[in-house]
Amino acid sequence: MIKKAYDDFSGDYDRFVNWKERLLVEMPFLLEKLRTATPEGDRLACVLDAACGTGMHAIALARTGMRVFGTDLSPGMIRVAKENAHTAQSNAEFKAVGFGALAEAFSGSSPYPFDSIICLGNSLPHLLSQEAILDALADMAKCLRPSGLLLLQNRNFDAVMAEKNRWLGTQSQVEGSHERLFLRFYDFDSDGLITFNIIRLHKDGNGPWTQQESATRLFPLKQENLLPLLKRAGFHQISCFGQMGNGAFDPMKSGNLVVTAVKK
Repeated sequence: MIKKAYDDFSGDYDRFVNWKERLLVEMPFLLEKLRTATPEGDRLACVLDAACGTGMHAIALARTGMRVFGTDLSPGMIRVAKENAHTAQSNAEFKAVGFGALAEAFSGSSPYPFDSIICLGNSLPHLLSQEAILDALADMAKCLRPSGLLLLQNRNFDAVMAEKNRWLGTQSQVEGSHERLFLRFYDFDSDGLITFNIIRLHKDGNGPWTQQESATRLFPLKQENLLPLLKRAGFHQISCFGQMGNGAFDPMKSGNLVVTAVKK
């Protein structure tokens, strides 16, 4: 279900995200944190972007001289990521691998173990139980060298679950004669999970609007759930931020829960 939803969405994803603005805001924070795990000597820092989507963070990091690999469960996202890397003349590398299979995919290869792993864009909550999230975190720990850094960015589900606000911001994009609208909303399901819905509306010139819908379920991963799982997976020195910019995490006000943790 997740793979199909994001394969379907892969062609529109870069229309949906304002990458210029997002990278301008997020890259200084990412580089500051990732440089704490930079190896000594002449070896390039090796970074894994887990659930990389269309690869834009990985490509931006590769431009700074790091050796960067991106993985995603969705072959469609990986296809677009490779196209984006080719267009950008980037040496970032990508392969279709999901959570829990990272160590198996990279073990024995030259970048393994990694200095840092990033997992951004609310990706981890697509795993639908604490047990599955723990397995994914333990797999990431296997992929890191001792004292390697893990950086996670999720939505602040403490606030989402307290407020039960269904609607996220509507986004629009105009490209020549093509106009697109992206509508996003939550269903709060009876089993405690969330269904995340995306409706894509598209119109070419004076033609009719067409509609595509996709949905995927999420585990509302709160701070009180995530931090013990990180410790059980072998991480310590855990820090929490409310955004990719060093602001303190506020459970009721922050838009995101951003976490850094160090492998023991």
